[in-house]
Amino acid sequence: MDKFGLIFGATIIIAIYGSANYYIASKIYQWLRLFFPSVNLKLFASVYIFIAFSMILAFLPLPSSVNNLVSWLSAYWMGIFVYLFLFILMVHLIILIGTMVKIIPTPLPQKFHFFAGFIVVLLTSSFVGYGIYNANQIKHVSYDILMKETPLPGGMKVILISDLHLGAVNSEKRLESIVDDINKLEPDIVCIAGDIFNDDYNAIQDPERAMNLLKSITATYGVYGSLGNHDSGKTFGDMITFLERSNIKLLTDEYQIIDERLIVYGRVDPSPIGGFGDIKRKDSTEILASIDTNLPIIVMDHTPTKLEQYGEEIDLVLAGHTHRGQIFPGSLVTNAIFEVDYGHYQKDATSPHVIVTSGVGTWGMPMRVGTNNEIVRIQLR
Repeated sequence: MDKFGLIFGATIIIAIYGSANYYIASKIYQWLRLFFPSVNLKLFASVYIFIAFSMILAFLPLPSSVNNLVSWLSAYWMGIFVYLFLFILMVHLIILIGTMVKIIPTPLPQKFHFFAGFIVVLLTSSFVGYGIYNANQIKHVSYDILMKETPLPGGMKVILISDLHLGAVNSEKRLESIVDDINKLEPDIVCIAGDIFNDDYNAIQDPERAMNLLKSITATYGVYGSLGNHDSGKTFGDMITFLERSNIKLLTDEYQIIDERLIVYGRVDPSPIGGFGDIKRKDSTEILASIDTNLPIIVMDHTPTKLEQYGEEIDLVLAGHTHRGQIFPGSLVTNAIFEVDYGHYQKDATSPHVIVTSGVGTWGMPMRVGTNNEIVRIQLR
């Protein structure tokens, strides 16, 4: 996309976002005046504008202390904004329909404005509060997968996680619990299917602690990772060094033979935000041509798109990326976009099994509504 296209696209997004915020702010101000008739419009507008546009300020080269505050504020505001907009819109549609069918009188009595504001605040705070709580929980999901052509003698236990988003709000707080849970499952292999980082390595507050925690993962045949779209950008070199020091074997369109019984093949994500330096995604047929397909093959491919590229030679595809929408109604969007946005899927008997995890971390808003942070246990047979 050329420079003009980027500027035009950004202008449209900012205009839509600004209009939505004007709609929300006008209603909040109207409700505030019911309780505080003397509320200062200029002060209210200044505070609201700063909060609303913290998501844009977070991208500016600000001092680290200011940037941390703005990033924290913008992350929480993202979720609050979504639910304020949805519930204000919902209440006003109900009022509109009610007045059209003459259930609600016109002009609207002041008590209706009061109850409308109360309902919006109650619903928004309930959804956001639950979302923050749920984002700090880690669920476990299990699947049993029978290899198609060559069943694994004795089986093999694979632990799948994705979307750690290290550097995002609260990402490092849950890392110790994630590692403890993985180790309790006593895995043979751990697969991290992309988005280990959150765009900027420097956003990680304590890299040494994070490295030591990841290094403490115990798996019989090791820990393997693939690149997601957020594992990229100007600090990509630092990310690679971090993974090496964490004893995570990064597979960049490369494969690893595990105990002469299984092959793990890691893909490079097709849409990196800022690039992977000199690393480019290769055609999968180029790699598969060099693999002994008599062994079962697991593919780690962060984004679950174009699944038709994987034929009968592949047994299992592991993916993440979607977060399953992270907060409702996001799941409706991801379900419409992706052939499979979550769970286990197999198109037919000759197609590979596909498992898409909702991820073990959060992107943007540190909230989960209708979805979970999860660790996936896969028993291969």
